[in-house]
Amino acid sequence: MEHFLGLLRIRVLRGVNLAIRDSRSSDPYVVVTMGEQRLKTRVVKNNCNPEWNDELTLSIADLRTPIGISVYDKDTLTDHDKMGDAEIDIEPYIECLTMGLESLPDGCVVKRVYPKRTNNLADESQCVWHKGKIVQNMFLRLKNVECGEVAIQLEWIDVPGAKGLPVGGTSNF
Repeated sequence: MEHFLGLLRIRVLRGVNLAIRDSRSSDPYVVVTMGEQRLKTRVVKNNCNPEWNDELTLSIADLRTPIGISVYDKDTLTDHDKMGDAEIDIEPYIECLTMGLESLPDGCVVKRVYPKRTNNLADESQCVWHKGKIVQNMFLRLKNVECGEVAIQLEWIDVPGAKGLPVGGTSNF
């Protein structure tokens, strides 16, 4: 337990305007990778605007290890078609977590993160105090594809016996 910091729950909410990879639609699913960890959502049949609402949980040992998402179209007889990818920039979220905030009103925006070349955000993202925790909602613009975005939500889970995050700074970055 002491070798990792905690868990990061990634809620893969939905896809928006995903690329068509079959004749009229796609059967998309999302794969989240971090180091050796590889998790995937369920497949949504015939839908370029799928609702997954799947929760995937990564164990975090090093905050610098990139977290990637890739969207695929499930095919039965051939290789699955890639429908784009993106990286999740967790640094702004971790900064919010290490501020040591407590007892904010529900819905209070702790930080706003704006799209830039290095973060794959399609729109402004907010870190929000929600039910005693900070969560970050974001739309990621997919790269290496003609169109598509994926909506996700990040939530940190402290685990008893784990190192935890350093309060008051992000010295692990």
